[in-house]
Amino acid sequence: MSFSLHPRSGTLAGKSSHDGSPAVSRRRLQSILIVDDNPSNAELLRELLAARGYRCNTVEHAEEAETEIRRELPDLILLDVVMPGKSGYQLCRELKNDPATRLIPVVFITGLTDRLDRIKGIEAGADDFLNKPIAPEELFARVKSLLKLKEFTDELENAESVLCTLGRSVESRDPYTEGHCERLSRNASGLGLRLGLGDESITALRRGGFLHDLGKIAIPDEILKKDGNLTPAEWTVMKQHPVIGENICRPLKSLRLVLPIIRHHHEHSDGSGYPDGLRKSDIPLLPRILQVVDVYDALRTARPYKPALTHERSAQTMLQEAKAGLWDEDLVHEFFRMLQDQEQVA
Repeated sequence: MSFSLHPRSGTLAGKSSHDGSPAVSRRRLQSILIVDDNPSNAELLRELLAARGYRCNTVEHAEEAETEIRRELPDLILLDVVMPGKSGYQLCRELKNDPATRLIPVVFITGLTDRLDRIKGIEAGADDFLNKPIAPEELFARVKSLLKLKEFTDELENAESVLCTLGRSVESRDPYTEGHCERLSRNASGLGLRLGLGDESITALRRGGFLHDLGKIAIPDEILKKDGNLTPAEWTVMKQHPVIGENICRPLKSLRLVLPIIRHHHEHSDGSGYPDGLRKSDIPLLPRILQVVDVYDALRTARPYKPALTHERSAQTMLQEAKAGLWDEDLVHEFFRMLQDQEQVA
């Protein structure tokens, strides 16, 4: 089961004061999905929460919940455990395994009190529990706390989105690199999948495709867009962009796996890269992966000082350079096997 992201609707319009200025700003009503096969229980929860200003939808079964979540991602899910068909445990586990829904808080509403039932819920990924019969004040406190945490999570995601937009803006400064970020994001995450890396690493590679050159936002155009060779002084400035990009992204803990990609994607296996002169054994795997797809994209892209190489010529060049000690030779071979397999499927 997978879910695609949809824009969230539902706003509270602010009233106007006597002078015509808004007294209350427009804000989005937080949405709660209530999943309970007992309509009386679901309606009671809906009424209680609606009275506190939440926008609530109720469904009776897991399958209906899946349909509703596809329509609109809720901010919080109140989920019964024992239902006909798919249980609450099963639905919660699927939601927490899906990148599109894993950050939605899930609260189990249950009459089960056995310790093993609670452990089973924790293993399924539940964020909290409410036991029946539900005390309204406890319900309000749990819901308020989890929705506040969800707001913080959304803010982090929005900050990442802004950074990725900045990454695209860096790319837009150079007309020769149109689509570069998207291609790197796609190829790097694809190679990571082929290598059997986990979800967090795949996400880091996807984000790294957009953020790897973010530090170039601080590089002057006369250096970034220069047609000829850079002077030693200009090259010193250019080599700082991985450090600058890392420093921009460092405050976001959710980007911790992306930071090495940003800093080390210009390192070479023989130690001749920058900014730290690392050798292959010291360069983390994720930067080495992005490095391979970045070099390929650069070879395939026309620049003022060089034409675009064919796929065959690019492969030959990269394999020669890998043997000479610039790139991870195993990753280069695996990358071109991936491209070959993709071409056959297409």
